[in-house]
Amino acid sequence: MADVPFTVSQDGPVAHMRFCRPHAANSMTPAFWDQFPRQIKALDASGRVRALVISGEGKHFCSGMDVAVFQSAELRPDDGPAAREAFVHTVRRLQDALSSVSQARFPVIAAIQGACVGGALDLVAACDLRFVAEDAYFRIEEINIGMMADVGSLQRLPYLLPDAVLRQMAFCGMTLRAPQAAALGFANAVADDPLGAALAAAGEIAGKAPLAVTASKRAIDFAREHTVAESLEQVALLQAALWNTSDVLDAIAARAARRAGDFLALRAL
Repeated sequence: MADVPFTVSQDGPVAHMRFCRPHAANSMTPAFWDQFPRQIKALDASGRVRALVISGEGKHFCSGMDVAVFQSAELRPDDGPAAREAFVHTVRRLQDALSSVSQARFPVIAAIQGACVGGALDLVAACDLRFVAEDAYFRIEEINIGMMADVGSLQRLPYLLPDAVLRQMAFCGMTLRAPQAAALGFANAVADDPLGAALAAAGEIAGKAPLAVTASKRAIDFAREHTVAESLEQVALLQAALWNTSDVLDAIAARAARRAGDFLALRAL
């Protein structure tokens, strides 16, 4: 029976995905790449999730791509131009699997200990928040095995790390350790209990108006790749589309009464 790559639980509006292959440092098997995007999209489509925490069992968060993926015929395009054309679509499928994180309507938070390398770094670069243990470390492992990273690190990390640091990681395979990751703003905090910190942040997010949270995520992501003028126009249209007076009034009342807000939920897709 094949290893199950992760488990998923939900406590109210907070979902928790836990990588559950600690015996293999939670490496990303072929099953992971099929099941992961389907699970993210299912959680998103439910409309009941306001935040997702991703963590890993054992010593390491995730050691990246499992060797079984590299051994697959899809990633050995040595049979001429037709095979290489198909290879492009294989890479896109892997990219799309992790892009499901950034495309989700809710924020995604990573709780990281030990290794977060290769494909795992691609994954957490797509997350919205990252809480790390003192022993956490990050590495673009691909350069150490004769290839460039191609599933998101080189595209997302330029927005998250200084250029010189990223280039040293990409060209030299430099390891970025937790204290420096936090100092550079890549990690939100170094915590004794990164999972507890991540769940606490998820709880805070879950207490906000879901429409306001998803709109904020969309606006931030749009602003990364557009001018200030374009982003201001986008957020004006987005605010006009998603403004909900009931949420605003209840948020004000809830704050005054020190109670939880009663907000409009995201609609199931």
